[in-house]
Amino acid sequence: MTSRIAGIGIYVPETVVTNHDLAKIVDTNDQWITERTGIRERRISTGEGTRHLAAKAAARALENAGVKPEELDLIILGTSTPDRNFPGDACYVQAMLGAKNAAAFDISAACSGFIFAMNIVEGFFKAGIYKTALIIGSETISKVVDWSDRSTCVLFGDGAGAAVLKASDTGVMDMLMGSDGTKGDALQCESRTMGNFLIGKKPVSGFMTMDGQEVFRFAVKKVPESVDILLKRNGLSGKDIRYYVLHQANERIIEAVARRLKEPIEKFPMTIGKYGNTSTASIPLLLDDMLKRDMLAPGDKIIISGFGAGMTWGAVLMEW
Repeated sequence: MTSRIAGIGIYVPETVVTNHDLAKIVDTNDQWITERTGIRERRISTGEGTRHLAAKAAARALENAGVKPEELDLIILGTSTPDRNFPGDACYVQAMLGAKNAAAFDISAACSGFIFAMNIVEGFFKAGIYKTALIIGSETISKVVDWSDRSTCVLFGDGAGAAVLKASDTGVMDMLMGSDGTKGDALQCESRTMGNFLIGKKPVSGFMTMDGQEVFRFAVKKVPESVDILLKRNGLSGKDIRYYVLHQANERIIEAVARRLKEPIEKFPMTIGKYGNTSTASIPLLLDDMLKRDMLAPGDKIIISGFGAGMTWGAVLMEW
């Protein structure tokens, strides 16, 4: 048995923040942001937390899949911006959905989280432990962004995407994931600094920091490597792949990956322009957009690929 995506659902906050809006708070402009990132606008939460976005996306995924909450065996929520250190937001989502029979937990693999969740589910399905799972990528990155730092604040948006996976004879064909902790400082956000009564300091929360050039180099190297591994292991070539569904971090990264793979940019759909970088949510947001535009048909082979803080990466070869 393998895993098949039976339904996708998304939810994004109502508030749209454009590049022109950001130009009012930092030294930037629409042309500067668009040319360097491809981002024109993003959604920012003004009250809804990570678990609330997740639950709404999850409910839509369940409806689209025709699956009742009580049929779920497993809920995995990937996020870098949970509402609580504990308990995990997945447990709140379980309660909000009424998924009383599901085990629920969070994972933290940054922008690779959705793919890591798919890998975990695949393992459970192959072992015959579970048959129906819900995976969610949900982020309120706006709460960890330094809104005075134009190098990061223009990039990110809030949102959630979810997928219902079912054990099936067709679907995922192969997958991989990896990590390189030596590059962990390239993209990070400190939860709380050390502080207690013994050292006379109060813990404080930190902001996200990023070495953009290092992240770019990492992504442009690792994504093509991952794609090549999956193709070679399965006796395929780029001609067999209908679309490459990449984490939506930056339009320039996606264009560079396309050049390295020697594939036309038309095979790399994007939603970066209207959502920005939504971390774990970006891949399901993109899949939802592709489905709404009737871009995917049964039998299409696609490769989903993600990369993020850690540094982490992963890819999935699947037949739709």
